[in-house]
Amino acid sequence: MDTFACLYLIRGEPFRPGTCINLSAEETVVGRSAGDVSPDVSFTNAFISRKHFMIRRENERAVLYDLGSRHGTEINGDRIDPHTPYVLQSSDIIKLARGMIVIHFSYIFADQTLEFEPIMNTQQLHALEQPVVIHWEKRECIIDGKRIAMSEKECSLMKVLHDNANHLVSIEELKKTVWPERSPGPDGVPDVSIDELNALVYRIRKKYGKHSFIISAVRGSGYILEKD
Repeated sequence: MDTFACLYLIRGEPFRPGTCINLSAEETVVGRSAGDVSPDVSFTNAFISRKHFMIRRENERAVLYDLGSRHGTEINGDRIDPHTPYVLQSSDIIKLARGMIVIHFSYIFADQTLEFEPIMNTQQLHALEQPVVIHWEKRECIIDGKRIAMSEKECSLMKVLHDNANHLVSIEELKKTVWPERSPGPDGVPDVSIDELNALVYRIRKKYGKHSFIISAVRGSGYILEKD
């Protein structure tokens, strides 16, 4: 049976970050192996139900159903109702166990690879729950009570990612938003190299702490800001 969509695992033991799971069956059950229960995609986290959610192929679309899980399923930050169909879209972010399991859904596969940070430990997850405040008009970020100035480019990049949190922002959109003063290239997009864009993201991660802003890269496509 042909693959029609993919799950890219951002976080979730025992899988390595960036693991791609092709969806080809009519139904794919995600959960936790226990006793005689063996879901198609199995996590080891105790907060995952044995049969947590299912993705069903319906009219060539992927439809997710929470199977009455104890701790629920979040899509793009919103908890969905049990046993209610949710039609998935490319770049949807699925979270389980308060973000200890994070999955990126896509209809694009094979030629794309995601780049992710290592799986977080419990201490780092608690750190994420501390408030991070951005004053856009002042171009400053407050992390753990410390004020950190933001450059114009840092602020512009974070603003567009923040406004589209949990969704993929394309490379073209980032270039247009962050570098509007640049002359357009042959494709009409500002003439900014991918290395320059990646370097800006790297500086933000290093300057503010990589766990203050969880920014995941979809190689060749864009960036996603994960936000609870």
